[in-house]
Amino acid sequence: MDATASQKPRQGFAGLWNISFGFFGIQIGFALQNANMSRVFQTLGSSIDDLPALWVAAPLTGLIVQPIIGHMSDRTWNRLGRRRPYFLTGAIFAALSLFLMPLSPAFGAPLLFAAAMLWMLDASLNVSMEPFRAFVGDMLRTDQHSAGYAVQTAFIGAGAVVGSIFPWFLQQLGVSNVAADGGLPDTVKWSFWGGAIALFAAVLWTIVTTREYSPEQMASFGGHTLEETGQPVRALAAKTYLSSSLWIAAGLGVIVLVQSLELQKEMLLLGALLGVYGLLSAIAISMAKQGKSTNMLSSIVGDFAGMPEVMKRLALVQFFSWSALFIMWINTTPVVTQYVFGSTDTASAAYNEGANWVNVLFTVYNGVAAVSALALLPILSRKVGQVMTHSICLTLGALGFLMFFFVRDAQSLLLAEIGIGIAWASILAMPYAILASNLPQAKLGIYMGLFNIFIVVPQLLVATVMGQIMLWLFPGEPIWTMLFAAGSWIVAALAMQRVKAAIPQENAHA
Repeated sequence: MDATASQKPRQGFAGLWNISFGFFGIQIGFALQNANMSRVFQTLGSSIDDLPALWVAAPLTGLIVQPIIGHMSDRTWNRLGRRRPYFLTGAIFAALSLFLMPLSPAFGAPLLFAAAMLWMLDASLNVSMEPFRAFVGDMLRTDQHSAGYAVQTAFIGAGAVVGSIFPWFLQQLGVSNVAADGGLPDTVKWSFWGGAIALFAAVLWTIVTTREYSPEQMASFGGHTLEETGQPVRALAAKTYLSSSLWIAAGLGVIVLVQSLELQKEMLLLGALLGVYGLLSAIAISMAKQGKSTNMLSSIVGDFAGMPEVMKRLALVQFFSWSALFIMWINTTPVVTQYVFGSTDTASAAYNEGANWVNVLFTVYNGVAAVSALALLPILSRKVGQVMTHSICLTLGALGFLMFFFVRDAQSLLLAEIGIGIAWASILAMPYAILASNLPQAKLGIYMGLFNIFIVVPQLLVATVMGQIMLWLFPGEPIWTMLFAAGSWIVAALAMQRVKAAIPQENAHA
């Protein structure tokens, strides 16, 4: 960084609050989705084996949307600013999706309509969410990154608490929690409608109360310009087509295996994604060789191929961290209703009581995350560093998943959620604080978007491969997924120890 560069103004608590308050609303949307979509799909007629395929919308939309939005937001500047236009657009469509989702049973193909609304909801949430990650880095000086992402994590936890507790809270107020076979209970309907209003209002708050730094101001703070960070595209022009060919071959190989071994058809998506990436990378290399260095595709592929070392090492941690989270979001409702409340009948009172208890469990882990982000993570990271803090938190979360595997008492599972909540807080804060302090500021949007690949790829693998594994080894026994989740977080905790060598000493502590 230029030694003569000026410093960004230090933000007080009100500034930190306003910068991240919109994430409170976004997370209400994610929480309603995570805690209720398996319930919605099962109620509309989906079998338990079909749930991963229906949930594939969430990671797939993130995989496509976030790098594109990151690339675009780095290059946007209009009356609303750099990131805020995307906050607003995503919030509008996410609120619309939440409003329409409970109306699914009224359509001729209710399960198909619900799946379509999930795609629209998740894509819209990603449009809003990705720029929020970069927004913290844009608005805060380096020594406030940990505090900024901690406040954002607290809002994520608080928003998830509100979103998760909606159905249970409405039931306590006397709203009906059961419906005729194939219909959604009023608790679910009103939760989605209330969530739509809250999401839009929270994002609008951040838009109204914040003012982004202009490109000229960002340059004065010592950030690299986009022209100065064009090396990845130039490096792309020097590459051969070998890696692209290997990706395409891998994709075709998966498709052939699915057909020859009669594997689940959802795995065709995995093969298609591998092949498509290989094709797109070949096109990007060709365009770079022709000197077309300013196109979006070459920029995204070039930045992906030329990721900084710290990002590469964190990628492995993210892969295993989010594998476990997606397993949890898909399978907690089937596990709790089947093993703790003893019912798989979606029209029964026992099933719906168990499904509401899942909302309570999700509320607890998100509440713990909100508190941990402000009270535990800053203290722990000052004492042992960001790397060790993240490893410790992931290990505590793994112990929580092990409790789901062994415990059959609903109340005791609240203890499991404490460990999971601490890990969730760290997953949302530590990797992003490390990245924001060690990446070029001018390309923070695209790098945050690309980092999301290592969140969504494991989710796609869970949605495609996990279903086949469970069908082979443990048909009709979703409890075993919790053991997979525990193992994933243990691996992530160990992989985190490789990150420290890639972080400059001055940024190693919060």
